[in-house]
Amino acid sequence: MIEAALVFAFGCYSAALLLDLWRIARGPGSADRILALDTMVINVIALLVLYGLWRDTAIYFEAAMLVAMVGFVSTVAYCRFVLRGDIIE
Repeated sequence: MIEAALVFAFGCYSAALLLDLWRIARGPGSADRILALDTMVINVIALLVLYGLWRDTAIYFEAAMLVAMVGFVSTVAYCRFVLRGDIIE
Protein backbone atom coordinates (compact mmCIF):
# COMPACT_ATOMS: atom_id res chain seq x y z
CA MET A 1 0.00 0.00 0.00
CA ILE A 2 2.82 2.40 0.83
CA GLU A 3 4.39 1.71 -2.56
CA ALA A 4 1.25 2.88 -4.34
CA ALA A 5 1.16 6.05 -2.25
CA LEU A 6 4.83 6.71 -3.01
CA VAL A 7 4.31 6.23 -6.75
CA PHE A 8 1.34 8.62 -6.66
CA ALA A 9 3.36 11.19 -4.69
CA PHE A 10 6.30 10.88 -7.12
CA GLY A 11 3.92 11.54 -10.00
CA CYS A 12 2.34 14.56 -8.34
CA TYR A 13 5.65 16.17 -7.41
CA SER A 14 7.08 15.46 -10.86
CA ALA A 15 4.10 17.21 -12.45
CA ALA A 16 4.59 20.11 -10.04
CA LEU A 17 8.25 20.36 -11.10
CA LEU A 18 7.23 20.55 -14.73
CA LEU A 19 4.70 23.27 -13.97
CA ASP A 20 7.35 25.19 -12.01
CA LEU A 21 9.71 24.93 -14.95
CA TRP A 22 6.98 26.28 -17.22
CA ARG A 23 6.44 29.23 -14.84
CA ILE A 24 10.18 29.96 -14.77
CA ALA A 25 10.29 30.00 -18.57
CA ARG A 26 7.09 31.98 -19.15
CA GLY A 27 6.65 33.99 -15.96
CA PRO A 28 5.44 37.52 -16.62
CA GLY A 29 7.74 39.06 -14.02
CA SER A 30 10.88 38.37 -12.08
CA ALA A 31 8.92 37.91 -8.84
CA ASP A 32 6.99 35.05 -10.44
CA ARG A 33 10.24 33.46 -11.54
CA ILE A 34 11.72 33.76 -8.04
CA LEU A 35 8.62 32.17 -6.52
CA ALA A 36 8.70 29.35 -9.07
CA LEU A 37 12.37 28.70 -8.34
CA ASP A 38 11.69 28.57 -4.60
CA THR A 39 8.74 26.23 -5.15
CA MET A 40 10.93 24.07 -7.36
CA VAL A 41 13.45 23.73 -4.52
CA ILE A 42 10.66 22.70 -2.17
CA ASN A 43 9.46 20.08 -4.65
CA VAL A 44 12.98 18.70 -5.04
CA ILE A 45 13.22 18.42 -1.25
CA ALA A 46 9.95 16.50 -1.20
CA LEU A 47 11.18 14.17 -3.95
CA LEU A 48 14.39 13.50 -2.02
CA VAL A 49 12.43 12.68 1.13
CA LEU A 50 10.09 10.39 -0.81
CA TYR A 51 13.05 8.64 -2.43
CA GLY A 52 14.62 8.19 1.01
CA LEU A 53 11.41 6.58 2.23
CA TRP A 54 11.28 4.31 -0.81
CA ARG A 55 14.93 3.21 -0.49
CA ASP A 56 14.66 3.02 3.33
CA THR A 57 17.91 4.91 3.98
CA ALA A 58 18.67 8.11 5.86
CA ILE A 59 21.26 9.59 3.49
CA TYR A 60 18.59 11.21 1.31
CA PHE A 61 17.20 13.10 4.30
CA GLU A 62 20.61 14.69 4.80
CA ALA A 63 20.74 15.54 1.11
CA ALA A 64 17.29 17.14 1.43
CA MET A 65 18.59 19.28 4.30
CA LEU A 66 21.54 20.44 2.19
CA VAL A 67 19.26 21.27 -0.74
CA ALA A 68 17.01 23.24 1.63
CA MET A 69 19.92 25.34 2.89
CA VAL A 70 21.29 26.00 -0.59
CA GLY A 71 17.80 26.78 -1.89
CA PHE A 72 17.20 29.33 0.85
CA VAL A 73 20.51 31.07 0.24
CA SER A 74 19.97 31.13 -3.53
CA THR A 75 16.47 32.56 -3.16
CA VAL A 76 17.71 35.33 -0.86
CA ALA A 77 20.63 36.11 -3.18
CA TYR A 78 18.40 36.24 -6.24
CA CYS A 79 15.91 38.54 -4.47
CA ARG A 80 18.71 40.87 -3.37
CA PHE A 81 20.06 40.94 -6.91
CA VAL A 82 16.66 41.86 -8.34
CA LEU A 83 16.01 44.53 -5.71
CA ARG A 84 19.43 46.18 -5.44
CA GLY A 85 21.42 45.10 -8.47
CA ASP A 86 24.21 43.51 -6.43
CA ILE A 87 24.44 40.66 -3.97
CA ILE A 88 27.34 41.68 -1.74
CA GLU A 89 27.63 45.29 -0.63
